[in-house]
Amino acid sequence: MTDMADILDYEDLNVPGPTATALSQPFWDAAAEGRLILQRCLACERAVFYPRAICPHCWSDALAWQEASGSGRLRTWSIIERSAHPAWQAVAPYAIGIVALEEGPTMLSHILGDRDGFALDAPMRVRFVMVAGRSLPFFEIST
Repeated sequence: MTDMADILDYEDLNVPGPTATALSQPFWDAAAEGRLILQRCLACERAVFYPRAICPHCWSDALAWQEASGSGRLRTWSIIERSAHPAWQAVAPYAIGIVALEEGPTMLSHILGDRDGFALDAPMRVRFVMVAGRSLPFFEIST
C-alpha cells in the first residue's frame, strides 16, 4: 500500500507544528534548507538528538552542530488509522516510526512509501516534506 504522503499535499494541513526555541532554532533553520543537522558533543564525540543544552552521555555542555548523513535504519513503526489530532486525520492512515540514525541517535518521524516494503532494519533516508509551511524531516526506504 502506498503512503498517502506521496499523494496528498501536507502543505495545506492546519496542524500544530514544532515550537522552535533558541536551542532548537539551528535545527529548524537547517530543515528549512532541506538539511539534517545534529549536535555532537565535543567532549565524548557522540551525536545528540533532540537539541539540548548538555550531552546526555557525559553531561558536557560543549555541543556543536554538524551535518548528518540523513541515513539510518527502521527500528519500529506503527500505522496510524485514527489521529490524535483531528487535522492529521486528513492524511490517515499514515506510518510513524523510529529511525536509528547512522550517527547513533534515534528520531521519531513519519515514514513514507510502500508500507508492504517496511521491514525491521530497513535502510532509510531523510526526505523533507512541507507541512503547514514548515519543512519537516520525514523518512523513506532507501533504495
